[in-house]
Amino acid sequence: MGGYGRADERIREEEAVDVEWSGNWVAERLGVELVGDGELRELLGLALRRNPKRAHLLVSNVLGKHVPQRPSVVHGVGFELGERVRNLLGEAEARRAVVLGYAETATGLGHAVADGLGVAPYLHSTRRPVAGVAQAGGFEEAHSHATSHLLLPEDPDLLDASAEGSPLVLVDDEFSTGNTVLNTIRALHARYPRDRYVIVALVDMRSEADQGRLAEFAEEIGARVDLVARARGTVRLPDGVLEKGRDLVAAHEAGRAPDKPPAPRTVPARVALDWPADVPDGGRHGFTPVHRAALEAALPGMGARLADAVGDARRVLVLGFEELMYAPLRLATALEDATTADVRYSTTTRSPVLAVDDPGYAIRSRLVFPAHDDPADGPGDRYAYNVAGAGFDAVVAVVDSAADTPDLHAPDGLLARLAGHTDKVVLAVVPSYVPSPTPHRQEAVMLPEPLRGPAFSSYAADDVGWLLQDLSDTALEAPTEEREEAIQSGGAHYAESLPVEYQPSPQYQELFKAALATSAARIARAVGTVTETVLAERGPRPVLVSLARAGTPVGVLMRRWAQHRHGLDLPHYAVSIVRGRGIDANALRWLAAHHNPADVVFVDGWTGKGAITRELAAALEEFGGFNPEIAVLADPGGCVRTYGTREDFLIPSACLNSTVSGLISRTVLRSDLVGPHDFHGAKFYAELADADVSGLFLDTIAARFDEVADAVDAEAKELLTADRAPTWEGWAAVERISEEYGIHDVNLVKPGVGETTRVLLRRVPWKILAKRGAGADLDHVRLLAEQRGVPVEEVGELPYTCVGLIHPKYTRGATGADGTAVTAK
Repeated sequence: MGGYGRADERIREEEAVDVEWSGNWVAERLGVELVGDGELRELLGLALRRNPKRAHLLVSNVLGKHVPQRPSVVHGVGFELGERVRNLLGEAEARRAVVLGYAETATGLGHAVADGLGVAPYLHSTRRPVAGVAQAGGFEEAHSHATSHLLLPEDPDLLDASAEGSPLVLVDDEFSTGNTVLNTIRALHARYPRDRYVIVALVDMRSEADQGRLAEFAEEIGARVDLVARARGTVRLPDGVLEKGRDLVAAHEAGRAPDKPPAPRTVPARVALDWPADVPDGGRHGFTPVHRAALEAALPGMGARLADAVGDARRVLVLGFEELMYAPLRLATALEDATTADVRYSTTTRSPVLAVDDPGYAIRSRLVFPAHDDPADGPGDRYAYNVAGAGFDAVVAVVDSAADTPDLHAPDGLLARLAGHTDKVVLAVVPSYVPSPTPHRQEAVMLPEPLRGPAFSSYAADDVGWLLQDLSDTALEAPTEEREEAIQSGGAHYAESLPVEYQPSPQYQELFKAALATSAARIARAVGTVTETVLAERGPRPVLVSLARAGTPVGVLMRRWAQHRHGLDLPHYAVSIVRGRGIDANALRWLAAHHNPADVVFVDGWTGKGAITRELAAALEEFGGFNPEIAVLADPGGCVRTYGTREDFLIPSACLNSTVSGLISRTVLRSDLVGPHDFHGAKFYAELADADVSGLFLDTIAARFDEVADAVDAEAKELLTADRAPTWEGWAAVERISEEYGIHDVNLVKPGVGETTRVLLRRVPWKILAKRGAGADLDHVRLLAEQRGVPVEEVGELPYTCVGLIHPKYTRGATGADGTAVTAK
């Protein structure tokens, strides 16, 4: 493990050679200032990128991503941060800690921090779904339109904090606003609550405004949150820097000559590494101290084989691959120990950055090549920076076996690009570690048959089969204010209890019936349109699987439309999906055992900001054959491509709870009630039969099917040829509202009429934003808001008819906590 103590010395040595700061070019042209610790400029340079939020890019000189660096420096910096964390925690807590790194940039840094801790298992998030590996969580980076990070530990208990004093150490390369890390902690805390978190970063670049949030956040979740950073500082940006940066990037890209890669100077050769058996290629599925010991023992031999492969080369680059940072880094440290050559290390990346050949700019050159690992989000360009023109006379490209594809070896692939800039290219392939897939179909035969009415729900037996377990005899209800306090404090997940199923006041019931009469034709038209679209694109006999419970009335109506118009008897099931915890895996196993997964069409009521859309897409990555696309009645959020309408109007089934959904509660997922081979749970409120309007809702809409048939035919025909790509404009609006109103948590912003109604019925509302001029669609919202004492604010620019805001710092006595919206049963 040589080189750890030499990290500071070697950073200073590099600085002595490279006199000009690699941020001068950007600083001089944009007026950007980097202010902070004395070594900040040694650690960071500046570059430009095309980004709507931030023009500049902080380029680390010690991370091993964009800038080739000595591997002992890269590993040593992370190792020393890990030692600081160990000292902070003490030996006892350090032995119980788990380290979590971020894909793609911080996977190697996080692993090096875990090495410094010495006794901690390591896991990093990933953008690569792996079939058969259960998802233990997922989270998004700010402004991402898709779930970008998955957590796929082989050991499902790796993140479990049930052991007393189990700190979670989160590692990222830079701590700027803190949004990504704090949102990760919030999401994980809801599922795996613990008493202590440590955030580790190379640089803490928070502004003064952001620095106070950490203490507030720790108090909010009731846990200690520490921050360990190598250096601290901030970036000062002049007015108009974003526009200037965009213009500068555009000018340089417009003036750039077309990329004409030089002809290859060499034919790539392979080297057999003899990677140790049963040692993972990194932390994608977890990396334990036992794995660490086995790898350390094997590194000298692998380093010697690499030294033989590069021969008499005097300047060698070991080039890793996107998330695969740690294995190439340790191979590079082993090569550094085995040779007298000048060894450097960096990795390829997905991120496009402007390259400028100037000593005062951090990205001097750029190689562009196609992705070569069949990424889940489709093909695209990838990049290697500061490789061309850097004087390397040998490059060792390290990939995992999943990325050793024909695209890697293609004439325009990475190996050919490298071969145009060096005399020797060596390919080293690390075996991809994939845990044994879960035998879905074998386990499915042990699962029970679906529950059906009238024994479970007031729907007819052939309307829907519920892939749920009956928890009707279990006390699960809690008052709204108690649930809100527990959810926001991190003490409970919303799916671990149920809101009290109140019956609405007579005035509110009349409002529901009036709304149903007014909107029945519009809903029938949307039902017909979405059903015809599904039959045209996913037919001829799709299996409807509604997301309980809001999607279930829509699934029943789609089934009735197909039967009425086409004589089709479509199967229909209801399954549970829980935000932050995924879809019921056992329900999917049952479906896979009884139907072709390719025939399954998931159905929901409406979209808000698209959280469930992303949750479903992430959850289905481990189940082969299922299409994650959701068909919805209304898509005001612009989150899906299969919908009946994108208007945000009142769907009366959103006005009520179980009494319009077959008397079924929302679904429950609690570890003491739902075992590894159980479906998620729900309750059947048979005692509310006198107030049940589920049948009335279905029959009233189905009665309008014939009168809207012509309009449906025309609309479906038009939609089938239209561009229905998701716009995600709703997600952008939610992010904006979250920041404008000082909430800083998109989960507390509920857009659309349906979600706003849920806020007023089940949560502690803070205020309602209503689009100016909204009419009868908001009558019930205004009534509920008046009854709960919640202010309604008229807003001019809003992509939704209304938005409900949950109280961001809930304590009892907050607005809306009196529960007067409804009369208790």
